[in-house]
Parts: sequence; C-alpha cells; structure tokens
Amino acid sequence: MSLAELRPDPKRWTALIFISLAQLMVVLDATIVNIALPSAQADLGISDGNRQWVITAYALAFGGLLLFGGRVADLWGRRRTFVVGLIGFAAASALGGAAVNTAVMLGARALQGVFGALLAPAALSLLAVMFTDARERAKAFGIYGAIAGGGGAVGLILGGVLTEYLNWRWTFFVNIPFAVVAAAGALVAIREPAGSRNPSRLDVPGVLLATTGLVALVYAFTRAETDGWAAGGTVGLFVASGVLLLTFLAVESRVRNPLLPLRVITDRNRGGVYLSLGLAIIGMFGLFLFLTYYLQVVKGYTPVATGLAFLPMVAGMITGSTQIGARLMTRVRPRLLMTPGFLVAALGMLVLTRIDTDTSYAAVVLPGLVLMGLGMGTAFMPAMSLATYGVEPRDSGVASAMVNTSQQVGGAIGTALLNTIAASATTAYATSHAAGARSADLLRLEAMVHGYTTAIWWALGILVLSAAIAYGLVTAGRQGTGPAVAGSGAGSGSEAGEGTENTAPPVLVH
Repeated sequence: MSLAELRPDPKRWTALIFISLAQLMVVLDATIVNIALPSAQADLGISDGNRQWVITAYALAFGGLLLFGGRVADLWGRRRTFVVGLIGFAAASALGGAAVNTAVMLGARALQGVFGALLAPAALSLLAVMFTDARERAKAFGIYGAIAGGGGAVGLILGGVLTEYLNWRWTFFVNIPFAVVAAAGALVAIREPAGSRNPSRLDVPGVLLATTGLVALVYAFTRAETDGWAAGGTVGLFVASGVLLLTFLAVESRVRNPLLPLRVITDRNRGGVYLSLGLAIIGMFGLFLFLTYYLQVVKGYTPVATGLAFLPMVAGMITGSTQIGARLMTRVRPRLLMTPGFLVAALGMLVLTRIDTDTSYAAVVLPGLVLMGLGMGTAFMPAMSLATYGVEPRDSGVASAMVNTSQQVGGAIGTALLNTIAASATTAYATSHAAGARSADLLRLEAMVHGYTTAIWWALGILVLSAAIAYGLVTAGRQGTGPAVAGSGAGSGSEAGEGTENTAPPVLVH
C-alpha cells in the first residue's frame, strides 16, 4: 500500500458533515411522520386499520433490507450506494408528500424504507473506513452518534412545527433539501480508500433468507401489538422468522461469499455490542412512545411543546457523546463507558417512573430526560465504534448494517412489547379502581399514567440488563493508536475478531 493511500483523507471532516446530515434525515424520519399521522389520516381518508401501515411499511422495508444494503455498499462502493440511497429517499419523500390516497402513501413509505436500507449502512461504513486514527475516530463518531441519537427527538420537534404551522405534507418534503445537499456534498467531499471494496459476488440465497426472516420478525412484533402475542398469525410469524434466520445462518457458514460473514457477529465484543445496543433501543423507544402520549394526552401539551420538551435529552445526549464518551474513549475500556452509561440512563428511567397526572415537568420529567440523554450518549460512543472496529474494510458495510438491524429490531420489539404491557396495566388499573373513582375522566388519565409507568419500569429493567451484558461480554481494551479497521494499516491483514479489539479498541458508529 502506498504512502498516499495510508495518508488520512484531507476532506474527511467535510465528508462527516454530509454523512451526518444524511443520517439525521433517516433517523428523524422515524418519528417526524408519527406527529403528522393524525392529520394525514384525516386528509387522505386512511382507515384506522390501515393507519399503522404508514409506520409498518417503512419499518418492514428498512429492517428487512438492511443486511442487503450493507453488502451492496461493500460490493458496489459506499459512496455510490450512499448517493443512490439519498436520491431514492428524496424521490420517495416527494411521492409521500404528494400522496392523494392510501396506496400512494404506503408505497412511498415502503420506498423510503428500501432506500434508507441502502443509505444507513453506507453512511456508517464510510466513516469506518475514512477515520482510522483512534483519536480522530472518537471525535468523528462522537459527533455522528450525537446527531444520530438525537435525531428522533429532533423529528418530534420538526414534525410538530411543520404540522402545526404548515401542513403534514411538509414532514415528507423537508427530506428533499436534506438529501440534495448531502448528495452534492458526498460527490465533492467523499473519497473511499483504495482497496476497501469487496470484489466478491452477491450471496442471493442469503439475501432472500435474511430479508424474509427479518421482515417476518419485524412484522411478528407489529402483529403482536395489534392481535396479541398468542394469536395464531403472530405465533406463526415468529416461528417462520426463526426457521428462516436459522437457515440463513446455516447457509452463511457454508457459502463462499456470504452476505453476512459469521466472523462479523461471532466476535465476543461485537456480539455484546449488537445485543446490548438492541436492548437499550427497546428502552429508548419506550421512553419516546410513552412520554409523547403522557405530555400530549395527560398534560395537554401541543405537538410543538412536546417536541421542545425532549430538547434537554438531546442536549444530554450530545454532551454524553462528545464531551464524555469522545474524551474518555482513548483512556478507558469501552465497557467502563457503556456499563455506567446504560446505568445512568436507567436512573433517568427510575426518575420518570414518578410521573403522575399532576407531575411538574421541571421536577421530574426534566431531570429524567437529562440523565437518560447523558447515559445513552456516553454508552453509544463505544458501542457504535466497536460495531465496526477491527472489521476488514470489505466487511465494514455489512458490519454497519448489523448495528442498524439491531436497532431496528429493538425498536420493533420495544414498541410492541412495551405498548402491550402498558395497555394491560391500564386496563387492570381501570377495572380495579372503577368503584371508588371520583370521575370517569380522572380515572382514565390515572389508568393511562399507571400503564405508562409500568412500561417504564420494564424499560428500566431492560437497560440494567443492557449494562450487565455490556460488562460481561465487551472485553475490548482501551483504544490505542492502532488502525481501527483491520487491514487499514501497513502490514495489517488480520480478520475481524482475531484479537485486534483487545489491543487497540473501539470508537463510535451508529
């Protein structure tokens, strides 16, 4: 490898701006449409039965195709995949904003998921191969992680403002300038390192098995939320997803050019990251879901006020990621950031279990959100980094896709599981307190809050479990100054997971 190829890309920090902008667009799109959904439903005449498909169509396409998108980035080139993903996402957003009926809306959301599945892993893997110096990588992924982590809350704010003051269609149209600027910037500023592309052929059986298995899994959790966990259709989908994904793993262990090389996930550190991160996302989704309903339905906040109420969490996440995680990344072991981070987030959840019908925002909700943001921001730094740390450049796309897959599946589980728990607790409370209720409206609100706090207690327990998994499985050493991507340094040709993390550990990626 020549000295020119080893020298850091002079435009890497400019590239980070456009990559982060694209990731912000994808992440905020997961929540911005939620705020606009009631208005869109009324305008387009979407039935209550089809309403959930506005969210589900995106989740199924995005979650099901992430591994495929990650491998396409490895094979086809990350910059090319990134730009195609951006252009396609912008076109799908334009279609959604111009939708005149239910079919066009659902089709647009599915297309957004398809192109998002190309875009998200390409963005992450670009950072993984462009930032190889340990300290620079920590800073870059700190910025990227803060943007990615806070994007959901930004989506709530932006969705509220656009819906309240303009029109629900602008929650789609707003993606177009994001995508155009990011694509133009990518063409100018992004240059992939030589030799980082995977020249092998696409594993078609792996694509089919992984896609159908993940779609079945995400859809199973969606069905569980609406039909119940014991319903025949729900159980059948879970069984089908299990069979398909086990068959996928068996195929991947035998084919010459696997879609997901098992060396990517069998490494102890990366396996611990994927598992702990997926569980933590369950807790985060629970927080967004129930606090949004609590603030709007119980406290009477407007959509804009609700979005602004989440700003302290975004500030906490940025602080945890850039000022705590990034600064300590090269000084302490990853699990000594991840474990306390998840526990601080759990402490924030503990504070939020105290919400009631007359709770003060400043006394309870605010400190809970700040602790949650600080903890998750700190934990996400090493988690995102380890997800691609030590991976060969040719596998960085699919390794990045695994991060997004764990988050997407975690989000689907969180929404279905915690919503079911909250609904059951709400019904039980209303039934047991009906006789002594002072008024039906007050009982309804009290039952609702009881359901929310019950679900938050479960989310707290899940975050504690995330901390335990991070402490027990993530054994990588303190990040040194060695190459962050296997094969990126002179003479380095080690496979991912062959001890590289234990000598020169991680950094963040999302």
